[in-house]
Amino acid sequence: MIYFARWKILLIAVVCVLGIFYAAPNVVDRGVLEGIPDGLPNKQISLGLDLQGGSHLLLEVQVDAVIRERLVALVDAARTELRRSRIGYQGLGVQGQGIAFTVRDPGKLEEARRIARRLETGTETSVSGNRFTITLTELTVRDVKTSAVNQSIEIVRRRIDETGVREPAIQRQGADRILVQLPGVKDPERIKRLLGKTAKMNFRLVDPSMSAEQARRGRPPPGSELLPADNEVGPDGQPVQYLVRKRVMVSGDTLVDAQPTVQDAQPVVSFRFDAVGARRFGDTTRRNVGRPFAIVLDGKVISAPVIREPILGGSGIISGNFTVQSARDLALLLRAGALPAPLTVLEERTVGPGMGADSIRAGKIASVLAIVIVIVFMAAVYGVFGLMACTALTLNMILIGAALSLLQATLTLPGIAGIVLTIGMAVDANVLIFERIREEQRNGRTPISAIDAGYQRALTTIIDANLTTFIAAVLLFQFGSGPIKGFAVTLAIGLLTSMFTAIMVTRLMVVTWLRRRRPQVLPL
Repeated sequence: MIYFARWKILLIAVVCVLGIFYAAPNVVDRGVLEGIPDGLPNKQISLGLDLQGGSHLLLEVQVDAVIRERLVALVDAARTELRRSRIGYQGLGVQGQGIAFTVRDPGKLEEARRIARRLETGTETSVSGNRFTITLTELTVRDVKTSAVNQSIEIVRRRIDETGVREPAIQRQGADRILVQLPGVKDPERIKRLLGKTAKMNFRLVDPSMSAEQARRGRPPPGSELLPADNEVGPDGQPVQYLVRKRVMVSGDTLVDAQPTVQDAQPVVSFRFDAVGARRFGDTTRRNVGRPFAIVLDGKVISAPVIREPILGGSGIISGNFTVQSARDLALLLRAGALPAPLTVLEERTVGPGMGADSIRAGKIASVLAIVIVIVFMAAVYGVFGLMACTALTLNMILIGAALSLLQATLTLPGIAGIVLTIGMAVDANVLIFERIREEQRNGRTPISAIDAGYQRALTTIIDANLTTFIAAVLLFQFGSGPIKGFAVTLAIGLLTSMFTAIMVTRLMVVTWLRRRRPQVLPL
């Protein structure tokens, strides 16, 4: 234990230098760091919502809407298949967790049964007389809901990442809820607007058979519906309405890019389809030159330009009464993709930066006070050895800051509590070693022998104590959420760095002091 190999000394030096190197950006203004290349340390510790302020949103995914869409699609598929097979039916529609219809001709029951069985996997078919009921199985319903929530989380993450929010926390909570924490967000209303839009866009033809006013007074033709304009208001102050075909000519799912741009000094959104979408878009515009083509987003008509000529390049422009910000937001939504189901804000909290500043100030005071008290205690009880332990403690704090910066782990208020706890635990290993050395010296050992025996015999106890605490920290991180994870991260990092500084750094200082002073009695 007294002998130190050169590679160990080199390892300690490299770790300490790198620790100082990666912790240094935290004492530099963020604006200065933006000019530092990515290969060099340029990251500061990311502060959590409770330290720098921001928004906390709890969202609920309307999974029942996904099931409803699945059943409506099943109704359309059943109608198509029954008509193709010339089977007369009535009462076709959604019923509970399935669809139902009645076959008019009893002689067609067997053929209708075959159609029902091949309509969609994950369904169960029951027949009572001429009445057919096709129900989604419980497994299918559960899978659809789980998929909807997972897809919603991914889309929410994409939309928030596009806004440039640093270190957002997005995680599932319960069966159908999403917890979103956005540190540093100054405009939470914009985020809510972005997350509140389903962003399902499609392209449909405008029905020229009658005007929207006639359809509103009477009844829209079969296969058409009235949709309001998004940013167009009529003389009566109400949104302008369009009579639009229900059939989707081109789906927004085939979009691969959307960017805000300017055309004729007006903000617009340019878009581009993939190969499949480009072909459909080209075919549709070629067959319908001279007809209005409605661009529908979440059940509202953004614009309905007239097709002047075939658009065969797979790209186009969405124009409307856009502002620069609304054009940018629409492009963001289209790039991120459509939500599979609407989201409802169940809970919203805004944390002001003042509260975070108070927490940081309190955390600094607690940390400094803890360090001062520990230094005074260690110096008073263990003398020069205590000062060595305090030097290692300072290095320990630097290494924790470096690790948090390098890993970009989010520091929260409980995380500060974990650091304060680490300050006390960091000298715990040194206390065990020094007490063991003191005991060995009382038993008549020489200074070199006492130090060697002290480190050897205390090492097992130190490893056991820190390992059990580290396991607890890992379990807290694995099964905890939010603030508990923040506490677990700083505690785990603090345990690793304190083990390094106690077993390696402090021992190197003690051995160096011992070789230079060669004391007859240890000052313990």
